[in-house]
Amino acid sequence: MHLPTLLSIAIIPFVSSGVLAAKASSDDNSRFQHFHSQALSKTPLRLDDASYEDLTSGARNFSAAILLTALEPRFQCQLCREFQPEWDLLAKSWLRGDKRGESALVFGTLDFVDGKNAFQRLNLQTAPVLLLFQPSIGPYAVLENQPLRFDFSTGPPSVDKTHAWVSRHLPAAAPKPPIVRPFNYVRLITITTIGLGLLTFLSVAAPYLLPLIQNRNLWAAVSLILILLFTSGHMFNHIRKVPYVGGDGRDFFAGGFSNQFGLETQIIAAIYGLLSFATITLALKVPRMADPRRQQVAVWLWSAVMLGTYSFLLSTFRIKNGGYPFWLPPF
Repeated sequence: MHLPTLLSIAIIPFVSSGVLAAKASSDDNSRFQHFHSQALSKTPLRLDDASYEDLTSGARNFSAAILLTALEPRFQCQLCREFQPEWDLLAKSWLRGDKRGESALVFGTLDFVDGKNAFQRLNLQTAPVLLLFQPSIGPYAVLENQPLRFDFSTGPPSVDKTHAWVSRHLPAAAPKPPIVRPFNYVRLITITTIGLGLLTFLSVAAPYLLPLIQNRNLWAAVSLILILLFTSGHMFNHIRKVPYVGGDGRDFFAGGFSNQFGLETQIIAAIYGLLSFATITLALKVPRMADPRRQQVAVWLWSAVMLGTYSFLLSTFRIKNGGYPFWLPPF
């Protein structure tokens, strides 16, 4: 046998293997282009058992991110419904920034209704499940053949967190398009409508509101109420989360100056309010009375109210601290 013939026979296996490898690579590229062309019209791809098997089985020179979910109301998957808009936004943003498919990534969604067999093969008992299938052949192939699984245990993740997780497991040279959120026209219209409505209301109601806002008596009353509210211990109750009453419901005052009940605060505020009202009446209203006899009666009446109220206030101090030395009749 001639030497050229022997060389031809020896080279045939290598040529054949190269042709087969090139054909396999071409088939994988056409396979990715098939899914990518479908994604250009609608992304993420809506998969069923057959398309899921075609996308994930066999050798791949591309990546596939697939969300397995259960969106129908009968499954009562609240997390599925909360995450679906985030997933759709991620897929659309990625495709908008990578229309040529340079990242070699396909996004797909497999609902339980369309992929019961796939759920059974994966032994999935809960949803949603996000799987990332990495390339098994080509320059970016990974040794681990099992898909990566996203952790949903912390609740519904944001689109930014999901984007970071997908980007982290792609090849470093692959483009990673940013998230592009659609402009919220509803929010713009809502804010504009509310603003115009508020401006119209203020322009119409201004003649009626200005005298009310500029009323000194109104501001004095509001200031007095706030002062009485906070000096009686209202914030103390919110900070300490104190009970409303003590014991069997008959203890209205807590012992010691560092303790108090909710009802105790209201009683003290009412006492301070009555003392304030009596003082204001004696200082402003009584001097304006034209009838001397009625004026004298009012002075004695409001003075008695002040004496009795202040006497009760001192008695509450003795309840808080038995060593309190001051008192006034009748309490």
